[in-house]
Amino acid sequence: MIDHFYLAWRYLIFHRARSAVIVASLLLVSVLPIALERILGETERQLLNRSATTPLLVGAKGSALDLVMSSVYFGGRAPEPISLAEIEQVEAEGLAYAIPIHTGFTTARGAPIVGTTVDYFDFRKLAPANGRTFTTLGESVLGAQAASRLGLGPGDALVSSPESLFDLAGAYPLKTRVVGVLAPSGTPDDLAVFVDTKTAWVMLGIGHGHQDLEQEGDPTLVISRDDERIVSSAKVRQYQEITEANRDSFHFHGDASGYPLSAALIVPRDERSGTLLLGRFVDGSLDAQLIRPQLVIEDVMNTIFRIKNVLDLAVGVVAVAATLALLMVFTLSFQLRQDELRTNFEMGASRGTAARLLLAEVILLATMTATLAAGSIMLLDRFSATIVRGLIVS
Repeated sequence: MIDHFYLAWRYLIFHRARSAVIVASLLLVSVLPIALERILGETERQLLNRSATTPLLVGAKGSALDLVMSSVYFGGRAPEPISLAEIEQVEAEGLAYAIPIHTGFTTARGAPIVGTTVDYFDFRKLAPANGRTFTTLGESVLGAQAASRLGLGPGDALVSSPESLFDLAGAYPLKTRVVGVLAPSGTPDDLAVFVDTKTAWVMLGIGHGHQDLEQEGDPTLVISRDDERIVSSAKVRQYQEITEANRDSFHFHGDASGYPLSAALIVPRDERSGTLLLGRFVDGSLDAQLIRPQLVIEDVMNTIFRIKNVLDLAVGVVAVAATLALLMVFTLSFQLRQDELRTNFEMGASRGTAARLLLAEVILLATMTATLAAGSIMLLDRFSATIVRGLIVS
C-alpha cells in the first residue's frame, strides 16, 4: 500500500494546481461553519461579559445600541453628547454614583481616547502594570494592547488627533505625557488611551492655555483691554502641550455644567436603587435616557443568532454544492485517466490496484485538508478574542 501512496502523492504533486483547488474547497467547506460558530461564540462572550459588568448607562436620547457600543466598547458611531449637569442630576438622587465617559471625539494614532476619572479604573478593576494612573491635566494612561501597538510606555509623549479631518475648528492636537500602562484585561480597555475628562475637554477646545497677556509686552497680542477682561488677537500662541511651566495657564470658558460628555456609567447602591432610577426615566420627561447595557446587547445577540440560522442554511447549501462539484471533478478525472489506467492493466495491474490508487489520492487529499483545518482552527482559537475585540472597537 505504501507504493500506492507514493504514486498517488507523485500524481498530486504533478497536478498541483488541481490538488490545491480541491484542498482549498474542502478546507473552506469544513472550516467555515466551525469558524462562524467560534467567532459568534467569542463575540457573545465578550459582549455579554462586558455589558453584564455595566449596571446602568445614561446618555442622550437616540439609539441605545450606539450609546452602548460607544461608551462601553469604545467603538461604533458616537452618540449625541449630554451635559455634565444631566449627569449631576442623576447623582443628586442619592441612589447611585456616576463615572463620566467621553469618547468618539478624538484618537491617538488610531487608538480611541477615552475621557473619564480615576473611578473608572476602580470600577473596571484596572491596575497599572507599569507606572501609575493620571493625576493631573495633560497625562494619559494606555491600555495594554494600545501600548504594545504604539510602542509607548511611561515617560513617552502621545499626540491626539481629531476623529474627523473636518473637525479641526473644534478639537485640536494635544500632546499628552504617558504616565502608565494598564495590565491586560482582555476587554476593550486594552485598546484605549485614557485621559482625565478635563484633558478631554482641552482636546475639544473647550479649555486651552496660552501666553500670559498680563506679562506680554507685544501690543499686537491684545485687541482690547479693560479692568475686567483682556480680548486677545489670533496672534496669541496656544499651548499644544501641558507642562509644569504652563499648566496654570490652562483654563475653561463657559458654564461647567454645560460641558459635554458621551455618557456616564451609573453604579447604583443596590438593586432597589437601580430600579428606582430607571423609573425616573420611564415617562420620557427627562432629556437623557437610562438603559441597562446587558438588555441592549442581549437583543442584539438574539438578532445575530437569528441571522446565523439563515447563514447556517446557506453554508449547508454551499457545502452540498461543493461536495457535488468535487464528486464531479473526481469523476471527470477518472474519465480523463482511462488511457493511464488502460496502460496499467496492460502492464498487469488489476482493477483493485487502480481502485487503491484512487483511494490513496482521496486519503492524501483528506489528510492535507484535515491538517490545514486543524491548524486553522487552532489559530482561530488563539486569536479569536483579539479579532473580536478589534471588530467591536472598529
